[in-house]
Amino acid sequence: MPSGQQARAQASAITPGKRSPGAEPLPADKVRALFGDHRLSPAQRRIARYITDHLTEAAFLSITDLAERVGVSQPSVTRFASSLGFSGYPGLREALQPIALSAVARSTGTREEDRRNELQAAVDAEIASLESLRRVFADPDQVLDLGRELARSVPLTVLGLRISVSLAEYFAYAAKRIHPDVRLVSRGGSVAYDALLQSREAGGTWVLAFAMPRHAKEMLAAMRAARSTGLRIALITDQTLGPLVEEADVALTAGTGSRLVFDSYAAPGVLSAAILQAMADADPERTQLRLEKYEQAAEQHDFFLEH
Repeated sequence: MPSGQQARAQASAITPGKRSPGAEPLPADKVRALFGDHRLSPAQRRIARYITDHLTEAAFLSITDLAERVGVSQPSVTRFASSLGFSGYPGLREALQPIALSAVARSTGTREEDRRNELQAAVDAEIASLESLRRVFADPDQVLDLGRELARSVPLTVLGLRISVSLAEYFAYAAKRIHPDVRLVSRGGSVAYDALLQSREAGGTWVLAFAMPRHAKEMLAAMRAARSTGLRIALITDQTLGPLVEEADVALTAGTGSRLVFDSYAAPGVLSAAILQAMADADPERTQLRLEKYEQAAEQHDFFLEH
């Protein structure tokens, strides 16, 4: 973790991609540089966003006033400063004040532009994650091999807890169209263990787990429970190292967008769709038969609106 002095040096060195070489960085860019690539909790992102949007005011607030303005506790502000490498909030404020003073003369219109650029920066971060995933797909063998393994596992268990439930639900919903027995596990603890054990006893060989930040301890426990039953584990996550990756037989990495208060999942969504494609291609006859039956049922029961 960088020291407060190192973080301040990073802030003074950053040069936005769309500015000419040697140009003075915008105050908002200097503030974002302080935050850098640190993994921040949703509460900490709220603090970061407030400081960015209200820099000239926030840089001179007491810890009590800042916590009140953001709607968090004072310890949350202290932890935020510590996560950036400062010894406490005073150190962070000391780093912010020169930046704030340089921004005093900026117009309201420019501040609004900075806020819009923050949203564009979030999109740019997602594009970077997708570009990284594209490079992974240059050699598709790992995804294709995993698709074949998951297609053969009957039943196939899909595991996702807390924030990762949405990705697991999407995958399970689509997989049920091409696979005869897909079981979604979205609760941890003994409920997860029971479902994993039943899946293994029914003949399942694989569980596909989604683990996005913030990584939950109950996810690690569920993966260890799956392994104890004899299931193999495929993991989709945002990290290349760590206890979750170590527990998996196969781990595929897709970056998450972390520039907004809550993470966004463009790359994990594309990776999930690619694995579904690989599953479909692994058993084309079964896929075609199941898709045709579903379309017949959809037409018979009038599932969808006509366009």
